Amino acid sequence: MIHIRCKNNGVTKAFNEGVSLFEVFQAFPELDFPYPPISAKVNNASQGLKFRVWQNRDVEFVDVRDSSGMRAYVRSLCFVLYKACQDVFPDSRLYMEHPISRGYFCNFKKADGQPAGQADVTRIRQRMQEIIDQDMPFRRNESLTDETVRIFRERGYNDKVRLLETSDLIYSDYYTLGDTVDYYYGALVPSAGYLKVFGIEKYHNGMLLRVPDRHNPSQLAALEHQPKTFGVFAENVRWNIIMGLQNVGAVNQACNRGEASKLIQVSEALQEKKIVQIAEEINARYHDEKNPVRLVLITGPSSSGKTTFCKRLSIQLMACGLRPLSFSTDDYFVNRVDTPKFPDGRYDFENIKAVDNETMERDLKALLEGRKVEIPEYNFATGKREYNGKRLQLGEGKILLIEGIHALNPMLTAQIPDQYKYKVYISTLTSISLDDHNWIPTRDNRLLRRIIRDYNKGAFSARETIAQWPSVCEGEEKWIYPYQENADVMFNSALNIEFAVLRLHAEPILASVPRNCAEYSEAHRLLKFIHYFVPVSDKEIPPTSIMREFVGGSSFKY
Repeated sequence: MIHIRCKNNGVTKAFNEGVSLFEVFQAFPELDFPYPPISAKVNNASQGLKFRVWQNRDVEFVDVRDSSGMRAYVRSLCFVLYKACQDVFPDSRLYMEHPISRGYFCNFKKADGQPAGQADVTRIRQRMQEIIDQDMPFRRNESLTDETVRIFRERGYNDKVRLLETSDLIYSDYYTLGDTVDYYYGALVPSAGYLKVFGIEKYHNGMLLRVPDRHNPSQLAALEHQPKTFGVFAENVRWNIIMGLQNVGAVNQACNRGEASKLIQVSEALQEKKIVQIAEEINARYHDEKNPVRLVLITGPSSSGKTTFCKRLSIQLMACGLRPLSFSTDDYFVNRVDTPKFPDGRYDFENIKAVDNETMERDLKALLEGRKVEIPEYNFATGKREYNGKRLQLGEGKILLIEGIHALNPMLTAQIPDQYKYKVYISTLTSISLDDHNWIPTRDNRLLRRIIRDYNKGAFSARETIAQWPSVCEGEEKWIYPYQENADVMFNSALNIEFAVLRLHAEPILASVPRNCAEYSEAHRLLKFIHYFVPVSDKEIPPTSIMREFVGGSSFKY
């Protein structure tokens, strides 16, 4: 007999060895879940409900409201979509490309290379519903990686072959749904019947897979049209195809051929080219008599690289003949004692009320009128705004750059006429995928950056950064994402080879997270994820790269 402690209620019960997590859950009828459990955390590591327990363990059951539960739900839904596509359109190809509009964009091609029309999407949705109504089971199979590669090679799944051949895995899992085989790098739900809430609809030149609202899983997440964001993703996918780097396996193969340096150089060149284009557009707008831009507002979520982007843009603006001045909205933070708080008493630094909007607008109006203004500097050690003699004045040829998470929020510059503003949104719009059906969450890119930077600065341990991350993401959902489509231009700060470089920095930091804490679940997932990438040294990363803001070695002063 083994003993399992259910962390949901703190009760320990005895079970036979090899009991499944689903059977364990059934043994706790007192657990009152508003939504069905999707997966569980066994000793703080996420597992599917079919996982069998052979030793004493702590188990915590989660539903779709938990991030790990949502990931399992969406992965499983992707498999149902893929099977439906294969059943309705044999020899078709499905590419799960990136998150968009609170769903996931799917590039779908029929056997003749044609995209799906509205009638085709309707047929696919009907087949998905049939699979769900039949409660078709997902089956996990484990075999030597060489055998798994053989299975995928026979079916022509070269994306998965490349991924697994370049991994260091001895054994690999693959899944079956009926007679359809696929690969997923995380747990799935036990059967398709768990997937009650979903949607699939025509979207641009492909389809949009819609998923439950995490806060209200009984309904779909509200559709948000994001044409500009979609355009940036599409542009980067096109470049990936041109470079032959649509997935991680292809990047790994290139690195193994000794081409990592070239990949870094091309990625950096593409970013610099985009920054030059932005600078030239700002310069043209600066000299437009009807709409003379004087403020460049730069925003993006945490660890998107706003500060380095601002510095690189400043250089290119100088090359255009302008003289940029800059400050951060962080300098206008209210004193810490006046910072808004969450109900549990924690400071809500993401809240727009954490910024002294009135003082900032007053100073901006004075600057636009040509007056000299003393700009504050926020002392994060004391939690107070200080005036240390930093004075700015706009004159001929000068332009002001303001970066911060609220820079695009209309509330921040409501009294400044729009013709004076040029708005930039920057984020890690990661467009490369693990394989055709496993995309890389854009937030994982930023979370790894933040973990590394916080650790290197001695600000927070990996455990502390991971613990803070949910509230950071919640703040982004509320205060940043609603305004991203207002931007004049979007900039993707992610590099194709970035995860390969971050791996060497992140591994020892993530490994330091204790196994007996809740944050280990996320650390364990990230460690497993970055192991798919062939490690690459950062020695070829230039000192002006956005990545240097996080891994160190930047030639810029922060």
